[in-house]
Parts: sequence; C-alpha cells; structure tokens
Amino acid sequence: MIAIADESSVLVPRSRNGVLSGPARVLRFFRRWPVVSSTVLVVLVVTAVFAPLVAPHDPLEHDLKKRNTPPAFVAGGTWEHPLGTDILGRDLLSRMIYGARVSLTVASVGLVTGLLIGTTLGLWAGWFGGVIDEVITRAVDIWAGIPFIMLALAIAVVLGTSLTTITILLVMVSWNSAIRQVRAQVFILRDREYVASAKISGASTARLLFVHMLPGVLHLVVVVATFRIGGLILTESFLSFLGAGIPPPTPSWGNMVADGRNYLRTAWWLAVFPGVAIFMVSASLVFLGDWLRDFTDPRLRQLAG
Repeated sequence: MIAIADESSVLVPRSRNGVLSGPARVLRFFRRWPVVSSTVLVVLVVTAVFAPLVAPHDPLEHDLKKRNTPPAFVAGGTWEHPLGTDILGRDLLSRMIYGARVSLTVASVGLVTGLLIGTTLGLWAGWFGGVIDEVITRAVDIWAGIPFIMLALAIAVVLGTSLTTITILLVMVSWNSAIRQVRAQVFILRDREYVASAKISGASTARLLFVHMLPGVLHLVVVVATFRIGGLILTESFLSFLGAGIPPPTPSWGNMVADGRNYLRTAWWLAVFPGVAIFMVSASLVFLGDWLRDFTDPRLRQLAG
C-alpha cells in the first residue's frame, strides 16, 4: 500500500494500481457526506417527535425517595434511570427527551418566522435599492448594536415567561440573519437576462421577487438556517438558564442546566448531560451548515473534490 494525496491534500491510502482501498473508501465517504452530524440530528428529531413512546418515564413524575440517583454506570445507580434522577427524583433521560422536543419546537418556530421576515426584507432591499435599501440595512445595523440579553430580560419581566415569550425572543434574534446574504444575491440576480425578460413580459413586482428572485436565494437561506438554528437552541438554553425562557416544570435543556448548577459537586449529571446534548446538537448543526455551504457553492465543491 502507498499513500497518495488527493485533490484536497489529504493522504488517502490506495493500492498500487491507484484504486481506493476499503478503509479509504469509508474515509472518503465520511469526508464527502455529513454522516455523523446528520445521525445526531436524526436521533434528535426522532426522539423529539416520538417522545411519549421513547421516554421511559413521565418527565414530571417525581419521587423524593429517589432524588439525585446517580447514572447507571456510577456506583449506586440503577438501569431504571439510566442517566440518574434530578433533585425531585424525576428521570433525567425522560426530561432530556422531552426537553429536546421543547427546544427543537421553539427554535424551529422562531427560526422559520424570523427567516420569513428576513428573506422578505432582503428581497426588498436588493430589488428596490435606494431609500428602502438604506432603511432596511440601517435597521439591521442598529439592531445589531442593541444588547439583546437586557432586552430579553425586560420583555420576560413585562410579558412573563412562557413558550410564546421565548418564541417571540427567538424571532427577534433570527429576523436579521439572512438579510445581508439575500440582499447581496438579489443585486446579482436582478441584472440577469431571465429577469429582464420577465419585466418585459409585464410580470408584477411580487412575481419578480417571489417567483424569479426567491429560488435563486433559497440555497443561501437553507445554509443560514442550519447555522442559525444551533445558535437559537443555545439562546433558548441561555435564556432558560437566566430564568427568562421556558418556565418550570416544563423540561428544557437550558432550565435543566440551571437546576443542576448548584449540584455540580454532589450530582454533576444534572448539568453535564443536558450540557453535552446542547453541545452535540449545536456542533452537528454547524458542521451540517458548513457542508451545505460547500455543497451549494460550485467553486468550493470543486476544491473539495
């Protein structure tokens, strides 16, 4: 066997006739496709959707006699509660499964609503230009300078903590995510011949924007969404940690970390396992977004081989 560098300068073992060996094919497959990150996200979605069937216990059922039971692989643990129990004796695994459903739901609703607003504003800014473009871009700049955490805490105090409140806050975080990317792409697309032909044929502005412009920017929106949803899950967790997110006893990864922060020495699993779940999902979404960016850009895809 000899090692030959492929197009991406990664040493890949090949046989002497230049054919990829078995391990090299596996390595190439894992390099070309987001297998690990996709697997993590599929597991998340499946457990969130089928939480009542997957969870071994009711996430709200408590038993003070079993409070702070350690995980099954630690001395004193039991497989009845594989990840242990919390300070009220509730099963941690069940709460994490239902917490995935809550976190994924509010993050998805916030992201979709925010991207609808942001994509529409980006289309307007790139198509009309002039005063409309200036107003929209300056609004984005001003919003970026507002301390969001202080604003979120103020809104939570006024409206109270609830699923509706946290969803509104996540929309406020995500509405400006894709505006600049969509605006820049529309600047390029509006001078294309097919757009000029549509104008000559008498197409309305709405048709030009949403039939001719929108398909050309959707790949950017998808990439932004994959990058952004991980950040929204982190934001929801952070707000729940501060007490401005999902109200108890509804389980979410953020308030589970918050509940366990005072027990890191005596019951470390209360905060560690939800924290690991947040990290794995956020990292998987970032990797998936990076892969989508390369996959949808012909120049980067050519470099990746």
